[in-house]
Amino acid sequence: MEPSAPITQDVMTFPRKEEPSDKINIVGLTRDALRQVLIEHGAPEKQAKMRAGQIWQWVYLWGVRDFAEMTNLSKAYREELAEKFEIRIPEVVSKLVSEDGTRKYLVRIAGGHEVEVVYIPEDGRGTLCVSSQVGCTLTCSFCHTGTQKLVRNLTAGEIVGQVMMARDDLDEWPERGARTVDARLLSNIVLMGMGEPLYNFENVRDAMKIVMDPEGIQLGRRRITLSTSGVVPEIHRTAKEIGCLLAVSFHATTDETRDVLVPINKRWNIDALLTALAEYPKVSNSERITFEYVMIDGVNDTDDDARRLVQHLKDYKIPAKINLIPFNEWPGSAYKRSSNNRIRSFAAILMEAGYASPIRKPRGEDIMAACGQLKSATERARKSRKQIAAEAGL
Repeated sequence: MEPSAPITQDVMTFPRKEEPSDKINIVGLTRDALRQVLIEHGAPEKQAKMRAGQIWQWVYLWGVRDFAEMTNLSKAYREELAEKFEIRIPEVVSKLVSEDGTRKYLVRIAGGHEVEVVYIPEDGRGTLCVSSQVGCTLTCSFCHTGTQKLVRNLTAGEIVGQVMMARDDLDEWPERGARTVDARLLSNIVLMGMGEPLYNFENVRDAMKIVMDPEGIQLGRRRITLSTSGVVPEIHRTAKEIGCLLAVSFHATTDETRDVLVPINKRWNIDALLTALAEYPKVSNSERITFEYVMIDGVNDTDDDARRLVQHLKDYKIPAKINLIPFNEWPGSAYKRSSNNRIRSFAAILMEAGYASPIRKPRGEDIMAACGQLKSATERARKSRKQIAAEAGL
């Protein structure tokens, strides 16, 4: 299938800028870290918690980027903050808007690296698909993002900054003094963009704690879904330290097939993964696990596959729903999408067994923004870790 839009846009619709700064970026700092850094730069210890709380609200509740506008701080302190700190989020390089309203942003982070972020509007809600790495550690054979090698992990600030960037574009920060947003255009977050979130656990955790904070962006943990390909050791930590909803990129019912589609299966096989998933709802108080299942013609879409999937869920007693995802084709892919009839037959077996199995409607295909299609063409070249860290100022 020939794409009707480039994978990433080479014509820059927003000016590029690369201005090195020796100021400390407060975006991405946890509350405790923000308090500590204020103390280290002169704030009296007794006042630091209050000052951190005031700055936190300006940045994360009302979306303010200029210390001069933080009017409940003294003018002298605002000037002092501006000398030492900054409020920086990823820079939008380009934005593509699909016929169905899906928005795909190419955003630039420290070191000039670029990642993609997707906003999907729906009736009564809007979902932001956030990236956690530049490139990806995995090499899932059906996924376009997986053909791009890992460049580096995103920082907590670069992850939460994607949410702030989208709220800027949607113009949905509350008015100054307001405590909440009544009707949210951005109501849900899915960590399903570029990268494996659980290979960047600490930064993802800190970013999501900022997003969930009741005095900031205020998205509840049930509004956040983290998708993993099966990094088993970190699944328990996710339940305890984040507590969000969990999705797993499952895609096959035998180790033989999953080894090819999701090579991390060679390290943690289906049995190990399902054992970890069975414990997740008990620890995190989540209702059920979402199983993401890409429907690929002649590979994983038989009636036997559907029955094995049902048996897996019953054997491990996992409360689950299964999202069936028609394979989103991309240039050079060796796979084809299952037919509509085949997908419906697969879904019928799951539903008859009592499992919700919605068939996901592909969104943003015309701008290469659908599931498995994200890839930043500017990051093809491999660099040393030392060079990447130096460029990013890490």
